[in-house]
Amino acid sequence: MLVRIVKLTFKLENIASFKSIFDKHKIAIQNIEGCTFLELLQDVDDERIFFTHSYWNSSADLEKYRNSEYFRNVWKTTKLLFAEKPEAWSLQKVNVNKQSV
Repeated sequence: MLVRIVKLTFKLENIASFKSIFDKHKIAIQNIEGCTFLELLQDVDDERIFFTHSYWNSSADLEKYRNSEYFRNVWKTTKLLFAEKPEAWSLQKVNVNKQSV
């Protein structure tokens, strides 16, 4: 499983527009082949900062989505709203066993 976190910083006046875009597309994105989880998080100290947090079956599934016409259309609209360049991380969970003391 691949965990994807994307940090998005928006111009203050564009926050409502971004939330509308996310709400409009979240179900479709969750239904993309390989996506098993999607949520939107907002920073508690800076309302302009959001994170998308998603789970993908594989990096190939994520790349297929990122190269899709659907993603390109949504991204084209979203990127006009940014105040800063987005940052993204692809991660994997690491299981750490607790040792008894």
